[in-house]
Amino acid sequence: MAYKILIIEDEKKIRDIVGKYLINEDYEVFLAKDGFEGLSIFHDYQPNLIILDVMMPGISGFEVLKEIRLISELPVIMLTAKQEEVDRLKGFNLGADDYVPKPFSPRELVKRVQVILKRSYHKLEEKEILVVGPLQLDTKQHKLVKKGKEIEITTKEYLLLNVFFSNIGRLLTREQLIMKAFGYDYDGFDRNIDSYIKKIRQKIENDTRNPQFLKTKYGAGYVFGGGKIDH
Repeated sequence: MAYKILIIEDEKKIRDIVGKYLINEDYEVFLAKDGFEGLSIFHDYQPNLIILDVMMPGISGFEVLKEIRLISELPVIMLTAKQEEVDRLKGFNLGADDYVPKPFSPRELVKRVQVILKRSYHKLEEKEILVVGPLQLDTKQHKLVKKGKEIEITTKEYLLLNVFFSNIGRLLTREQLIMKAFGYDYDGFDRNIDSYIKKIRQKIENDTRNPQFLKTKYGAGYVFGGGKIDH
């Protein structure tokens, strides 16, 4: 189940941009334009993490955090245009888990969310060996094995395969594959993914014209291991 993230921010542009970045990372996102709406969503949907702006009309982020801390210890990241140390200390003293000054990088904020969620909810470590039919991916040694025989793969091919093995049967767009496998700093072209996919198919498929493991959904993306797999 996807983690639920609540963004309480009165600036629509910031709210929407951060929301889109988090949705691209497969989080379930709730948006609130002020503290009152945020507290209502908090009570109704019980998010796993809150991104909370300090300066908002009606009720400040500090007041919202006080209300939340009366009944919950869920992680809270505070956003603020203020740089003063006293404001940061106030947020931490009220129970904030992190503090991000504006302007900020949405990419960096997403990374902070990922770190805090992992730390807070004790995410289980990844399995060392991922299996799909006769294919095995060793995530520790970065090796691919088919029917007991190792298949040589490049670093980029491994990164893509790791994403596919972790998302069996799920449609993944080129953009999602780039972000999940290579990160936000990837400087290649979306269509490069097609070239990597072609090479991976040549290594894992018995018939590349009729792929069994890695299938294309034209105009949408790719699906790995979603259909019947013969051993």
